[in-house]
Amino acid sequence: MSQSTDSAFAESGERVQFDSLQAAAGDGGDVNLDMILDVPVTLAMEVGRTRISIRNLLQLNQGSVVELDRSAGEPLDVFVNGTLVAHGEVVVINEKFGIRLTDVISPAERVRKLR
Repeated sequence: MSQSTDSAFAESGERVQFDSLQAAAGDGGDVNLDMILDVPVTLAMEVGRTRISIRNLLQLNQGSVVELDRSAGEPLDVFVNGTLVAHGEVVVINEKFGIRLTDVISPAERVRKLR
């Protein structure tokens, strides 16, 4: 049984019609993004990564040092929902950590990396 792009069969076997999604265009043809501006995303900064065995993982305790795959001074990676979007450096503002973006990945480059 094949499934068309504009309709599908529900579990009961009856045909279900889906509404088509269309972007709301502004005067200049720009897409209106107001619908998604309040959608939460996960923003994560990564200092580095490493791979260790479970044996070594279980031996970690307070004061243990884990060597990462990055050198000191290298920029951090900034991810949004698991996708690399920028690089940056750690800053301290009012005794809280923050990140200063030093390089933002272009949308074209982000799409290219998804493929």
